[in-house]
Amino acid sequence: MSRKTWLGIASVSVLALAASMGSAFAQSQELIDAAKKEGQLTTIALPHDWCGYGAIIEGFKAKYGLKVNELNPDAGSGDEVEAIKANKGNTGPQAPDVIDVGLSFGPTSKKDGLIQPYKVATWASIPDNAKDADGYWYGDYYGVLAFEVNKDIVKNSPKDWSDLLSSDYANAVALAGDPRTANQAIQGVYAAGLSAAKGDSSKAAAEGLKFFAELNKKGNFVPTIGKAASLAQGATPIVLRWDYNALTDRDTLKGNPDVDVVIPASGVVAGVYVQAISAYAPHPNAAKLWMEYLYSDEGQIGYLKGYCHPIRFNDLVANKKIPADLLAKLPPAEAYAKAVFPTLDEQSAAKAEITKDWDSVVGAAVK
Repeated sequence: MSRKTWLGIASVSVLALAASMGSAFAQSQELIDAAKKEGQLTTIALPHDWCGYGAIIEGFKAKYGLKVNELNPDAGSGDEVEAIKANKGNTGPQAPDVIDVGLSFGPTSKKDGLIQPYKVATWASIPDNAKDADGYWYGDYYGVLAFEVNKDIVKNSPKDWSDLLSSDYANAVALAGDPRTANQAIQGVYAAGLSAAKGDSSKAAAEGLKFFAELNKKGNFVPTIGKAASLAQGATPIVLRWDYNALTDRDTLKGNPDVDVVIPASGVVAGVYVQAISAYAPHPNAAKLWMEYLYSDEGQIGYLKGYCHPIRFNDLVANKKIPADLLAKLPPAEAYAKAVFPTLDEQSAAKAEITKDWDSVVGAAVK
């Protein structure tokens, strides 16, 4: 998720000042005024029920008095990138100013010249392994693989990946997808392997396959795609899935059944989404102001209210910026301090090995 000239800031001298001052300038009244002169921001692929975006968008509009033109809320990351390509010379309402995409789309969009660099004021608190060093793209929120547990059936929730091998969890453990095709499931195998390999990413895929082979041999693995419905019905009492999905299920099911969401003690693997500004943004100052809002404490806490962990989560916790009542709805904050952000190369290598060897090593067709 070629730099276009800033609209609303005409003089070259002011542009030079902005470049030299960096994020300090980003907090100035000049940027706010320039964004207001542009009048609106165009977003794409931001459904209101995803990661708290409905409230975040309303908060931005209320704070700065800008219109937000929302394109295709249900679009995927690939659609967002194609929208930039299709509107390179278009300053009309179909040209997105900003994108929110899966991690792999950041580097490829940079390579293709589709995004422009910008560093927000809180840049230093974004982990280095979740941002482009030159500011072309930067992580905004993430989820981690968690254990979603039906407490009506499973009385003692597992605390770590190795616990899942216990006879207490016979015919209980499911992935939230087919590990031969689905990223969430592939990441689940990788996370289990990272735990078994004691953090050695080079061995995670192989160890993950061995782990699920043993889980299947013991009769604990259920070769059914785990969902809220199958969890509630008891067909898959433990589902391995992104924490924000599990936490949302917990609220949706309203205690029927009681749902426990556990972040494992090790192998805490994060899946990151990233923000970026289009190189052809019709409203570049509004786009920069949007980024400043998203990466401010207010914007980051907005993500957390939608159960997506903001990229600055550890910084917010350390500075006691998160309301106590919000923290109380989440798994312990210290569990997220262990989150590992696999590189694109690590993800690609693991995906290739897991999808290729799942059938031969594990031998369970997930449907």
